[in-house]
Amino acid sequence: MISYETSQNMVSLLEMGTLRSERLFISNALGRILSEDIVATEDYPTHPMSAMDGYALIHADLSEHSTLRIMGDNPAGADDVGEVVSGMCIKTFTGSLMPMGANTLIPIENVTVEEGRIVIHKTVPLGFAVRPIAESYRKGEVLIGWGSKIGFAQMGVLAGINRVMVSVVQRPRVSIIATGAELLEVGEVARHAGQIRSSNSYTLEALVKQNGGESIQMGIVGDDKDAIMGRFEEALASSDIVVSTGGVSVGDYDFVKDIVPALGAQVIFKGVNIKPGQHVMVAQRGEKFIVSLPGFAYSSTVTFILYVAPLMARMMACSNPYEPIEATLRVPFSKRSNKSEFTACNLSFEDGRYWVDFEGKKTGSSAILTNLLGDAALMICGEEDGDLEAGTLVRVIKL
Repeated sequence: MISYETSQNMVSLLEMGTLRSERLFISNALGRILSEDIVATEDYPTHPMSAMDGYALIHADLSEHSTLRIMGDNPAGADDVGEVVSGMCIKTFTGSLMPMGANTLIPIENVTVEEGRIVIHKTVPLGFAVRPIAESYRKGEVLIGWGSKIGFAQMGVLAGINRVMVSVVQRPRVSIIATGAELLEVGEVARHAGQIRSSNSYTLEALVKQNGGESIQMGIVGDDKDAIMGRFEEALASSDIVVSTGGVSVGDYDFVKDIVPALGAQVIFKGVNIKPGQHVMVAQRGEKFIVSLPGFAYSSTVTFILYVAPLMARMMACSNPYEPIEATLRVPFSKRSNKSEFTACNLSFEDGRYWVDFEGKKTGSSAILTNLLGDAALMICGEEDGDLEAGTLVRVIKL
């Protein structure tokens, strides 16, 4: 088996093909990745604007006059903003264009009104409460760069510059196939104690969606070579990545490991010195990928995070969301193998650092998915690591 580090390097070097884009209305683009630069087509604001309610005036008048005559109102949206001359002011509201000649706005709170004049009680500096031309951005400025994820702020900026549609990276389509004669669909009545629920399909679908992809459920297929091959061909025709669970170990009914090469796919690797998930297999056919995961729930979830999520990220030209962070062990840890281990742990943040403990986490087989409930993470121990003392700095995949 190859090392975990070697397997990650091999995945990072896979040829991904051409990045594909599509155009969407901005109302449908939340959470998507931009495949273009968003460039300002004009200065904003294009004219000095009021930043609050008050009176537009000439700043020099504040030192020469204690009162100023009110020439009229200038509501937001008005096309005739008027002109201020010395000794005069115009009542101006938030978001209004500043009147011609005015260079300062004095807030309503700083004055009182008596017989059509303002009485100035507190002065303000030159340019106070006036938004200058291009305060937000200048024509030609890149406002949102290629590869950015569209969130609430990006949505507001796009609407503000009147972008109706944007170009975004297409979501990778991921087909999920569950193999095994023992599997039951959710809602199906069990006929005997040897049957188990096909929970992996739903766990992996959730991971696909959380990582920005589109999920295609291909259902359960029993331990039949021809049926499995047919389901894989169908999945390859309709998706970018085919993810299967089960059938990659060394049992008599583990057919997937033999079927994938028979499909004409090049096996990049099969078998990694990790715990859990040592029998994981990654293959490529053209610009499409097959990632075959073990059948145990915890094992399939961990290996999806390690191998499918990075592929999806590369297809969308964004960074891997599961890059390890550094944390400190609260308690000692006993390593169980000479493999790279990915152990469920509790992750907390206190005193400016992340901390790891294992309270409530069960030890046992690779089937205990409940270990990933709560504020869970995966602590990484390398092949060469042994038992670790409390206070040791460790790498953690934050979930």
